[in-house]
Amino acid sequence: MSSTLPTRGVFPSQPIKIIVTFILLSLIYIISQAFPDQTGIFPTDWNLGLREPIDQFQDWLIRNRSTYPLFAYTIDPIRSGVDIAVRGLETGLAALPWVVLVSVFGLAGYVLSGWRLALGSALSLFICGLFGLWLPSLQTLALMSFSVLLSLAIGITIGVLCALNNRLERALSPILDAMQTMPAFVYLIPVVLFFGVARVPAVIATIIYAVPPVIRLVNLGIREVQPAAVEAGRAFGGTRWQLLTKVQLPLALPAILAGVNQTIMMALGMVVIAAMVGASGLGREVFLALQRLKVGQAFEAGLAIVLLAIMLDRLSEALGNIDLTASRDPSPQAWRRRWAVPLGLMGLVLAAALVLPREFPESWQIGIRDGVDVAIAWLRDHATALTDPLNEGLINYLLNPMRELLWTILPWPVTIAIVAAIAYFVGNWRLAVGSAIGLFFIGLFGMWEQSMETLSQILVTTFVTMLLAIPIGVLASQYDTVRRVLRPMLDFLQTVPTFVYLVPVIMLFDVGRVPGLIASVLYAIPVGIKLTDLGIRQVEPATVEAARAFGSTRLQTIRKVQLPLARTAIALSINQMIMMVLAMVIISGMVGGAGLGLEAITGMARSQTGQGIEAGLAIVILAIIMDRITQAWAMERRHP
Repeated sequence: MSSTLPTRGVFPSQPIKIIVTFILLSLIYIISQAFPDQTGIFPTDWNLGLREPIDQFQDWLIRNRSTYPLFAYTIDPIRSGVDIAVRGLETGLAALPWVVLVSVFGLAGYVLSGWRLALGSALSLFICGLFGLWLPSLQTLALMSFSVLLSLAIGITIGVLCALNNRLERALSPILDAMQTMPAFVYLIPVVLFFGVARVPAVIATIIYAVPPVIRLVNLGIREVQPAAVEAGRAFGGTRWQLLTKVQLPLALPAILAGVNQTIMMALGMVVIAAMVGASGLGREVFLALQRLKVGQAFEAGLAIVLLAIMLDRLSEALGNIDLTASRDPSPQAWRRRWAVPLGLMGLVLAAALVLPREFPESWQIGIRDGVDVAIAWLRDHATALTDPLNEGLINYLLNPMRELLWTILPWPVTIAIVAAIAYFVGNWRLAVGSAIGLFFIGLFGMWEQSMETLSQILVTTFVTMLLAIPIGVLASQYDTVRRVLRPMLDFLQTVPTFVYLVPVIMLFDVGRVPGLIASVLYAIPVGIKLTDLGIRQVEPATVEAARAFGSTRLQTIRKVQLPLARTAIALSINQMIMMVLAMVIISGMVGGAGLGLEAITGMARSQTGQGIEAGLAIVILAIIMDRITQAWAMERRHP
């Protein structure tokens, strides 16, 4: 007897969706061909003209900044306070002898984890000094530390309130979704309009970018506290405040510390990007070196950023792994065993600080920029047989054809209709209408061609990333040795701030779209590999064993059992790869990648805020559309 249960893909709505989508696309294409002059390129006379009023508003702000009450009593005090605090922190760090600062980080590593982390932390900061980047490293640490402290203060407070108030959580959820969807670069544009350039806008933008993870993780941690523990606290007469401080927050501490780790890493990535608005530090060193095509200098500063990122990531991860519930031996002997060595070493360090110079000695500096420049020159001379065909192949066979398809072959109504049809097919009519309206407004902002350029880069880069990530993820899921070999490389790629990916790529390729594409692949591929590996490994072992019992080979088991059952995780990995590629395609505008990234960067560099905001709005709309469509598609894949 045949089963009457419906299976995925044969629901009655699916054929109807296909027929409706085909009819609408056919009608729109016929209409667009009948009126080619009106539908070929988005009409320029439909432009809303946001650029001019925004630039006029910027001029008005500049003229009235010192007299208008909003600035005199709100924005200016915030700006002055933040600037004074960050400058003071920079001065305080610079006033410490270098050996003391290196030792403090080493001691923190020893206390949190042991000798390996202690040595790694101290060595990371010491190498920054050897590169002659001691002061920029301290400036980055100061800017990031202040931003992280404010982000945690704001995020933990709001996270606690969300955990205690369902209505507030529901109200903030879409706002946090939008904040996490937008590429980091977009935050800089409106912040610069009100706060100018240098340190303050960098701090404000970093806080906006880094605060959503800690809000979500604090909220999640408190809500996942066992109800029995809360009820026991109430039974003993605990007030709401006592339950929060003595029961919920201590039990939610692992989630909170995970939020601290995420906030630190996001803040570091954003502080580096903030160099584009004049913030000092290692990011500025990389940014200026890239602008001047000084590859060795950029590589040196980029390596210093990587060392700081790994150091801070490992320290915060070790902090989150501490078991605060474990019993401690309170005896004096145990205290001496734990603290005698680090305190003794700290005494030696303080004694050495009296002898050694306060600033990092210039005679110790062993910069590698000259050696990198020589190596890159050699590689360019000898690797052209590989890089030139790859560069030309990506441009001629992938990037240019996709751009031509979206620019000239498909009329703009057809492009909107195709995106709406995809949204309707994987989601519903609300998603379709929202996607169509969003694309239409991109045209009204005068950013249609730039958006299609960016979309072409995203589609091509995501395609290349999927071709690499999914097979490697499948391979890692089948062989533990492959997984162990890949893990440190993937961890390293996920730790490196986005800004740094451009440095090694631009060494071998000329400026343009290809460096951005390759850097985007490097940035997005770890999440694709890890989620594919995780999804396949989470398939029930009994199901895999049943397939093998029926004589399936390993390849058949992968193709017919594991991949279909892991499609939810794979679909989620594609969503994440698209969003990460979008973030990197925007940043690649710094090295000549055309599209919205170049428009936004050009607008900021020339103080043309209107152009930057138009490009920023287009970036946000494009990001939200792609995120919602791929999320809907991933949800549709969740039933095997």
